[in-house]
Amino acid sequence: MAAKREDIRDFLRREPDCVLVEVTGAAGSTPRDTDAWMLVTAERIFGTIGGGQLEYMAIDHARRALRQGLPAEPMDVPLGPEIGQCCGGRVGLAFTAMNTDLSTQLIARCDHEMAARPHVYIFGAGHVGDALAMALSLVPLRIILVDTREDELSASNVPSIETCLTAVPEALVRDAPAGSSFVILTHDHALDFLIAAEALRRDDAAYVGMIGSKTKRATFKNWLSREVGRADLFDRLICPIGGTAVKDKRPAVIAALAAAEIMTAALNHDVAKVGTARSNRATASAR
Repeated sequence: MAAKREDIRDFLRREPDCVLVEVTGAAGSTPRDTDAWMLVTAERIFGTIGGGQLEYMAIDHARRALRQGLPAEPMDVPLGPEIGQCCGGRVGLAFTAMNTDLSTQLIARCDHEMAARPHVYIFGAGHVGDALAMALSLVPLRIILVDTREDELSASNVPSIETCLTAVPEALVRDAPAGSSFVILTHDHALDFLIAAEALRRDDAAYVGMIGSKTKRATFKNWLSREVGRADLFDRLICPIGGTAVKDKRPAVIAALAAAEIMTAALNHDVAKVGTARSNRATASAR
């Protein structure tokens, strides 16, 4: 049985007798790269090294070592017809029995990976906001669901995300780390415009999207030009979120389409390039 949506600390506390399986080599076409790992116990697993026959072999190898109380030898596996996989690559695997030091290192590694995840701020904990938070909860992103209404926020019970109750949501935009994504779908169009304008001012944002219609889009463009004096910022706004290819307004459908859009932007965003471009512009303007 695989452990789903579970914290590494909780898993190690419940399952101290386990084996760490790490991908140490990945040549050619392989299911995962050398950043992949998993934990194997007598009955459970945490994480994945890619699934399929390769993973079944790794689990069996680790469990055999657990039963025998012996170290598990490394594996070098060609992904060919002999194991029922046709990837064509080759994978090296290392197996390490869990101990206190390794457990501490693994927790620190997970904490570091979590802290380094791109942030996605979802403004509005209504039907679409809640569905979007759920759709993104399985993705390696840090999701923060934001609302000014305590009742709406407390009604959301999406696992693996953070919530933030604030009277000034636009302030969160200013304080967000570089490379953050901002999805605006509050209950108030005026509030949507304030948050969107603040987000569009940040040229290091990975994604700025707002739910809306053609009319709302046109109204926001006029407002941005009149109130902010920066009509050029409008070109960076995604509105409506999720595109227009599927004509379906149900929250779950909008959320699924938008989640793919946001994930693509967030995981492909290069903060370093944005910083270099900003520095170059500053240098040019100083001349």
